[in-house]
Amino acid sequence: MIDADDKSPPFELPIRVYIEDTDAGGVVFHPKYLHFMERARTEWLRSRDVRLRAGMTDNISYVVQRASIHYAVAAYLDEELRVTADLVRCGKVWMEFHQQVLRVPDGVLVAEATIKIACVALDSGRPRRLPAAILALAPLPGRPD
Repeated sequence: MIDADDKSPPFELPIRVYIEDTDAGGVVFHPKYLHFMERARTEWLRSRDVRLRAGMTDNISYVVQRASIHYAVAAYLDEELRVTADLVRCGKVWMEFHQQVLRVPDGVLVAEATIKIACVALDSGRPRRLPAAILALAPLPGRPD
């Protein structure tokens, strides 16, 4: 297993809250934060030249294995948010991200999560080794467990 001790700034994705993200009172509906975090993780991979569609042709998919989320304060319609994705740990078949949703411009923490992603074979759903391109993105050099 690889742990991140050397910290680089987390990836950030700007998000605007739209009406489709909210309940009747204009408050962001709680599962939408998971959508925002999914987008940030996907863009994190894309920013590192890892293409999910290309992985699908190699029988690779990624699934959320575990999610622990804390909702700190509400976000509202039309607010601008910043969603982070920071790879903090990596094993042979999984990645763990620390993610935050922050309100712009005051930086108030809206939500925070630890998300564990498993690499699976697309055709069977069984665990499979992370591709070398992703293992190369691991926080510290070395061998995963």
